[in-house]
Amino acid sequence: MSRRVRIGIDVGGTHTKAVAIDNDSQEIIGKSSVKTTHDHEQGVAEGVVNSFLKVLAEYKIEPEEVVFVAHSTTQATNALLEGDVAKIGIISTAKNGVEGLLAKFQTNLKDIDLGTGRSIHILSRYLPAKQLTDEAIGKMIDELVAEGVEVIVASSAFGVDDLSCEEHIAKIAKEKGVQVTLASEMTKLYGLSRRTRTATINASILPKMLETANSTESSVRSSGVDVPLMIMRGDGGLMDVVEMKKRPVLTMLSGPAASVMGALMYLRTSNGIYFEVGGTSTNLGVIKNGRPVIDYSEISGHKTYVNSLDVRVLGVAGGSMIRVSHSGVKDVGPRSAHIAGLEYAVYTPEEEIVDPELELFAPKEGDPADYVAIKLASGKRVTITNSCAANVLGYVTEEDFSFGYPNSARKAMLPLAEYLNLTVEEVAQQILGKAVEKIVPEIENLAKKYHLEKNQMTLVGVGGGVASLIKYAAQKMDLSYKIPENAEVISSIGVALAAVQDVVERIVPSPTKADIQSIKQEVTNKAIESGATEASIEVHIEIDPQTQKITARASGATAAQAAELDGAPNEEEAFDLAVQDFRLPKEEVKLIDKTDFFTIFGASNNKGNGIRVIDKKGFIRVQREHAQVVHTTMSSYLEQVSKLWDSMANYQSDIILRPDYYFCVGPRLLDFSNTDFQQLTMLIDIEMSEIMGDEEVIIIAANRFI
Repeated sequence: MSRRVRIGIDVGGTHTKAVAIDNDSQEIIGKSSVKTTHDHEQGVAEGVVNSFLKVLAEYKIEPEEVVFVAHSTTQATNALLEGDVAKIGIISTAKNGVEGLLAKFQTNLKDIDLGTGRSIHILSRYLPAKQLTDEAIGKMIDELVAEGVEVIVASSAFGVDDLSCEEHIAKIAKEKGVQVTLASEMTKLYGLSRRTRTATINASILPKMLETANSTESSVRSSGVDVPLMIMRGDGGLMDVVEMKKRPVLTMLSGPAASVMGALMYLRTSNGIYFEVGGTSTNLGVIKNGRPVIDYSEISGHKTYVNSLDVRVLGVAGGSMIRVSHSGVKDVGPRSAHIAGLEYAVYTPEEEIVDPELELFAPKEGDPADYVAIKLASGKRVTITNSCAANVLGYVTEEDFSFGYPNSARKAMLPLAEYLNLTVEEVAQQILGKAVEKIVPEIENLAKKYHLEKNQMTLVGVGGGVASLIKYAAQKMDLSYKIPENAEVISSIGVALAAVQDVVERIVPSPTKADIQSIKQEVTNKAIESGATEASIEVHIEIDPQTQKITARASGATAAQAAELDGAPNEEEAFDLAVQDFRLPKEEVKLIDKTDFFTIFGASNNKGNGIRVIDKKGFIRVQREHAQVVHTTMSSYLEQVSKLWDSMANYQSDIILRPDYYFCVGPRLLDFSNTDFQQLTMLIDIEMSEIMGDEEVIIIAANRFI
């Protein structure tokens, strides 16, 4: 039987990397890397195709063996950063006079400043619904096109409730060969200005993204591979290229999303901070209950309805250069060796480090003139980076991707040490200390925002430069850390193994069971349209009792769904995983309950009754510190939920915090969180009604403390 191969491609700032993974064993069978083709006429698409073809050729993978191809993309982010955007014409409408006055004002958007000296240029027009004829729409589109508009945004007051007006505008635009984005297809949330702004940003990158997507798709097809091309979304899921052509803005931050999904799969992390280090920047974000946390993106300060990872991007990384004065190391970054066109001293062969001399300079016009370069006897100039300092101090070892020539770094740093009247090791300590000074507050802020307790936090390191910073940061913060094998291509792995995702958000005052089921079906249909198989889809629903916002997030596999990983942990191995995660002596960790699919361990400590739920793959699915476990049946689960609702209530001075619930039912782990008991039981009832038979149920209730 021939292999079935999944191929994932990640577009980085410097390199585009492809991995080939056996679909059934999930073993890596090939890796390739090419320079990212920012300046090519086809943009980064050329690098995607080149890396794809290279991995096929180098590892003798036949086109018919490929069952899955997916890639991340920097195209959306780069288009906005570089101002490579289309001029937009907004046609808005409303069905009555009062709505019309508001709609005309709320959709009359000003040019959107992209924060880089570039803007999205916008022309706004309003047409009352009663005047929305084919002729009137066509005339308005012609006028906008004559003024240079490339894409139309159709936006209607209360369009989320009735798409007909937006669809009418879109129909005429398409007949005229003009691209169009419907505001109410971007989100089902109210907020006309924000919805229109999100659609406008989407429309501005539509021509460029369509060009790139079509080029990539045709090149993949021409290689003989005939499977759907999937694209990484910024929220960690995948979507079919057909869907990407409608909503390209959803691919923003798809690079960091790819890396965190790869880390989750390989490191089986339940809660922690993912810590991605490249050459120029470090991305920080949160993994909570086995999922990356999601928030709405802001683009140059403009709020949108685009769901993406909540990421902090810092201008300090493995290749960050240093700034000095006579009193010591002043700063690390944001300028990187790559941008300055200099090699790292640590990756320069030792025999080249002859007669090193310190030079202070400005890498780019407008930069401070106190960045460090080292001039060698040959006339070549190299620079000192975080990677150099970490190699000198032994934080980077031979097993790490960022390992170089530590003696080269020592020799190159000697004139700098003399200038500062320090030892080489003291200089290296100052360099890493300055870098981590920028990172630690961001980690602390994320932990506070998402209520991560310190004993739940692990730093999850990915990216080629991660060893240069994560070990020192973990030591300073007294945290554990993990770096997976193949950390330098973890983003490509994440792309290859990620699931299809989609989300539907709606404001529904006092939602009924029928409302919830309708939204659940809607997001299921969207996930199927994006490439997921119906049988694989799981939907997680949350209701915000304050805003009445319902969020339904669907996740599912493609038709090339991989087999279960081999080597499921036995009870003893699961126990060792729990002990390691609790960070307690073995005798303090106890088996509480188990099923054919889950093993539950507990431990009492000064924080309460800790719980770890481990699944058949060895993933820690639940990691909570104040929990109770109840074993019950399908006929009695609501009674137990009610009892725990009262017994686990946490009375604060001005509020009552109610517990979160997790249900282990067969192979499914369901999680529920709501402060309204009626809505909570409705959500539980909807999920449990789909489970047939008289399954036993394990309920875990976990307190939240503030």
